Amino acid sequence: MPPQILYALIALVVGAVIGYFVDFLRKGKAHRTAAELLTDAQKHAEEVKRKSELDAKEELFQRKDKLDKELDKIRQEVRNQERQLDKRESTLNELESGLKKRERMVEQQQQKFADRGKVLETRERELDRMLQEEQEELYKISGLSKPDAESRLLDRVEKQLKNETGGLILKYQQEVKAEQEKFAREIIGMAVQRYASTHTSETTVSTVDIPSDEMKGRIIGREGRNIRAFEKETGVDVIVDDTPGVVVVSAFDTVRREIAKISLNKLIQDGRIHPARIEEIVKETRKEMDERIMQLGREAAEEAGVPGLHDKLLYLMGRLNFRVSYSQNVLRHSIEVAHLTGLMAEQLGLDADLARRCGFTHDIGKAADHEMEGGHPAIGAELLKRYGEGPEIVHAAAGHHDDIRPEYLYTVLTAAADACSASRPGSRRETLEKYIKRLEELEAIACGFPGVNEVYAIQAGREVRVIVDPKQVNDRAAAKMARDIAQAVEENMTYPGEVKVVVMREIRTIGVAK
Repeated sequence: MPPQILYALIALVVGAVIGYFVDFLRKGKAHRTAAELLTDAQKHAEEVKRKSELDAKEELFQRKDKLDKELDKIRQEVRNQERQLDKRESTLNELESGLKKRERMVEQQQQKFADRGKVLETRERELDRMLQEEQEELYKISGLSKPDAESRLLDRVEKQLKNETGGLILKYQQEVKAEQEKFAREIIGMAVQRYASTHTSETTVSTVDIPSDEMKGRIIGREGRNIRAFEKETGVDVIVDDTPGVVVVSAFDTVRREIAKISLNKLIQDGRIHPARIEEIVKETRKEMDERIMQLGREAAEEAGVPGLHDKLLYLMGRLNFRVSYSQNVLRHSIEVAHLTGLMAEQLGLDADLARRCGFTHDIGKAADHEMEGGHPAIGAELLKRYGEGPEIVHAAAGHHDDIRPEYLYTVLTAAADACSASRPGSRRETLEKYIKRLEELEAIACGFPGVNEVYAIQAGREVRVIVDPKQVNDRAAAKMARDIAQAVEENMTYPGEVKVVVMREIRTIGVAK
């Protein structure tokens, strides 16, 4: 065999032996590594188990501790409740014992009262017997029968009681009257002091300025057709006289007169004056005036704090802006009365909103007194009732001049506020001479009737009180005299509003004790 092949065989054998040995060594090492890993895993598992057991025990101990604390807290609360119940029980026991003592005391008092009642009944029977004997003895001495004696005694007692009662009534009436007057003065004074609004008196101008006297001829027109068309369309009288630069517009209705004045100014500025143009301008002005009146009514209601009025009532209130009384604008006067009435109602603890509504609408009848019969209080009450206002508001309008007996306190407040607004300084601009002259005329007319002793004009000439001789004038004649005086005032005087005539007939009997 050649040596190369031998060497190759030897190398193969050696390599096989070496590979076997290497494989054997590798398998042994793997066995040892697996055993070590298994041992380590068992050790780690035991450690994890021990740690889990420790954590579980620790958590168990914590829960137990927490439960013990909660249990101690519950036990403490139970002990506290037990102590409170024991305390309440002892208190109830004490109360029960006290009630039992009081019951015993009441029973003793009842027994005492019963015994006293028996004694009193005995004494009462004895007194009745003695009084009966004394009465019989008095009857024998006086010679009066029992009914006569009782009648005289009752008459005497009745007279004494009447005198004493009358004295007490007069005493308390005077005290109450003094307190009422003091309280009323404080309320009215505070209300007037708190409400100090400015008041602008406006006068309704009834003259229209013209640029030249030539314009008078154009206003009159050919054969007076322009002026007749203007008067027919506006319902006013146009007076064109010799006064330079002025044309007079006359009408009882102040709104109608204002429409005529504005329309005439527009025609003069336009220069086209003929019946068709007059009709167009007046129609346009009337529409503008209606819108202006409605706006004035809404603004006044908002200023007075009176929401929710019917549109017709707002329109009538706006018309009052063109009505004056002694140069006092009636719409501004109504707003002022609304504020004063509301302030006084607040002082008295009443409904201030309702009071302001009463004060604001009290003179609404003046906006329609030329269209309806009667005085403005009755007209205003009828209008307010027609458009859904409440009974307090209707009554305030009807009774703010004492025409009817007041049924609501709001009527009295409205009358007081009306008097405050009319009589405060600066509200009315009537001259003193004219005012005094009008009062003197009123008194002079009433003094001219037979049987009149004294005459007094009061309330700024709104009322005349006539005191007559009761021997010359009886009740029926007094009623007729009041009507005759009122008629004479209507015929002989010019005055705003109404004048109430009161005829007073009084009989006095005087006794003198000496």
